[in-house]
Amino acid sequence: MSIETTYKHLEPRPCSLYRQLFIKGTRIRAEILYSLTVPSAEDGEVYTPDEVAAAYGLPREAVEEALAYCRSNPPEIAADHAREQRLQEASGMNHPDYKYDPKKYSRILTSEEWARLTDDGSLPGR
Repeated sequence: MSIETTYKHLEPRPCSLYRQLFIKGTRIRAEILYSLTVPSAEDGEVYTPDEVAAAYGLPREAVEEALAYCRSNPPEIAADHAREQRLQEASGMNHPDYKYDPKKYSRILTSEEWARLTDDGSLPGR
């Protein structure tokens, strides 16, 4: 049995490869806003929900809703990360020397490979 949560400011984007929720009417994934409010290894900057709301021109309530959604550890975010990892591995982007010579280490995936590596087999932009 699953519990359905209704969000005022979040919605899925059916045409996106990402299955996590976005701020309604935008291309802003909830996870992007969440990442700005927690410490990371790459950047020491951490912003308050008010700062994030101001930077993106969003109501604070929308930012708070996105943060709550991400804190609930929805399975679709984990699935998005796993799919990205599979695609990066298959295309060569995870090679340690990729950043020095992307042309040497990257490869274009066939539509069959893409379908096998993504959850639903959809091609980007469809």
